[in-house]
Amino acid sequence: MDRPNYITPAGYAALRQEYEALFAVERPKLVDTIAWAAGNGDRSENGDYIYGRKRLREIDRRLGWLSKRMKAAKVIDPARQEDRSKVWFGATVTIADEDDNERILTLVGDDEADAGKGRVGWNAPLVRALRGASVGDLRRVTLPAGEREYEVIAITYPTE
Repeated sequence: MDRPNYITPAGYAALRQEYEALFAVERPKLVDTIAWAAGNGDRSENGDYIYGRKRLREIDRRLGWLSKRMKAAKVIDPARQEDRSKVWFGATVTIADEDDNERILTLVGDDEADAGKGRVGWNAPLVRALRGASVGDLRRVTLPAGEREYEVIAITYPTE
């Protein structure tokens, strides 16, 4: 991984919770089901066995991915941001485009991004353009829909 995997404490906790649920709950149940199905005889037409093995591979792949992401994670608490006058990780930013359409975005780690809820990943093109901006700054960004210019209207950070 060539760039740090920034993540909020809540985002890291969600990754950890998913990992623990898969590893400690779902995977052991599935291993028991596979063992039971294997004991039933012919495995070539045993749906429980075939599906169980497939699902076990999916879980193991997900556990590996989660493990890598957590190992590379750099947890940053936005409430401890010292320079609150600029857009940095964890900021909630109000921006306006050329048509005065306002959007409110929260800059989060790529693993916790959810554009529908206004949570945009740290490495998204719009966020890269906004990094380091102050209130009143204009930033130009190339998006799939074309080039747009945004003005930073407000910057807030969570409190401790």
